[in-house]
Amino acid sequence: MLGEYRIEGRRAADISASVERAVGSGRLAPGELLPPMRELAVELGVNPNTVAAAYRTLRDRGVIETAGRRGSRVRSRPASTSRELIRVEAPEGVCDVSTGNPDPALLPPLGPALAAAAERAAAGPVLYGTPAVDTGLERMARAAFTQEGVPEGPVAVTSGALDAIERVLAAHLRMGDAVAVEDPGWGSLLDLVPALGLRPVPVALDDEGPLPEAVGQALRQGVRALVVTGRAQNPTGAVVSEERARELRAVLQERPQVLLVEDDHGHGIVDLPLRPLAGATDRWVVVRSVAKAYGPDLRLAVITGDPVTVDRVRGRQRLGPGWVSHVLQDAVLHLWRGGAVDPAAVAGSYGRRRDALVAALRERGVTAHGRSGMNVWLPVPDETGVVARMLQAGWAVAPGARFRLASPPGVRVTVSPLSMEEIEPVADALASATDPISAGRYYA
Repeated sequence: MLGEYRIEGRRAADISASVERAVGSGRLAPGELLPPMRELAVELGVNPNTVAAAYRTLRDRGVIETAGRRGSRVRSRPASTSRELIRVEAPEGVCDVSTGNPDPALLPPLGPALAAAAERAAAGPVLYGTPAVDTGLERMARAAFTQEGVPEGPVAVTSGALDAIERVLAAHLRMGDAVAVEDPGWGSLLDLVPALGLRPVPVALDDEGPLPEAVGQALRQGVRALVVTGRAQNPTGAVVSEERARELRAVLQERPQVLLVEDDHGHGIVDLPLRPLAGATDRWVVVRSVAKAYGPDLRLAVITGDPVTVDRVRGRQRLGPGWVSHVLQDAVLHLWRGGAVDPAAVAGSYGRRRDALVAALRERGVTAHGRSGMNVWLPVPDETGVVARMLQAGWAVAPGARFRLASPPGVRVTVSPLSMEEIEPVADALASATDPISAGRYYA
């Protein structure tokens, strides 16, 4: 137990910090069994309640997990370990279809937008006391939300989708609260929830979004929030259909106190309509980022929601960064006004590659999912083996462990780096890598 490492500290905060430092540095390995609380209390010369408080803090922060009489262990993947580390480094000559990045050829040039923003800043620099949100950006965002059936609400601007979701969760939840998340789902969100001291509760989904019965079960378990991706779900490409949205709204209306967060990162790259759930609960937000349509370096997202939630986000933002740069806001506004991105053309480009890959895999007897966006998800029996065999075949795919809590193994393929000519070769490789008989030939 613990090997040569010795936990230190006299206060609960010091004890928990000692454990967390050791986990972060690798001196305490995933699955490592921690000493029983009374035993550690004797060793440190402190009250057992002090150790209990330290372990409780570690559990709430996602560093350890407790199993009653079986004791407390370091989590198999502690919250302090980013899921981005669960990846494959693509050697030279290997095509990397694991990153989840947009196709650079589909991103608009930023020069004219940034030049226009700089010109406006020169004419009237933004100073302290200026409203946090550019009025033109706010009007355009609000009009788009209204057109898509999102209820009326104030608008705020954050530094990307994850920043928005973090601020929204922090506005209402306390350490230890449970958050329902899609499984498989966005790896960064699955990292964020335990990092905030919150407890993720997995919700199963299919091609039409979260399953109503799974959401209902999570609500009955007492989750305080639910995060849903309306379209281009990462990693499965699921899209919430009109019927599924109606079913989910009915489930949510039975728990109006639950915080609802809708992530619409697919805006601008998906030609399927958003079916908002907003308004089914008293506290809700819709988050719309520009990273996939205009480039990940434009760290900006607009959100709308109920007045209480948006006001809390704005208030806390004022005490931190203050606001998102108006230069960035003006650049995005310029892109929006000028129609820099044709969503139908972008969605069509991704769709042709995605649909062709799903169809090619189906012809080879391989099930794959991908109704929208730039990713295709393949359930597999052994993702480690599939990832290794794909590397040997010249392709780097993303291990499903980056996106899973309790769902079965899988791998994710991003179609944005692929040409249409590469669809058949990558489908052949995936079919061979997922077939046990063919897989054996790799090592014959």
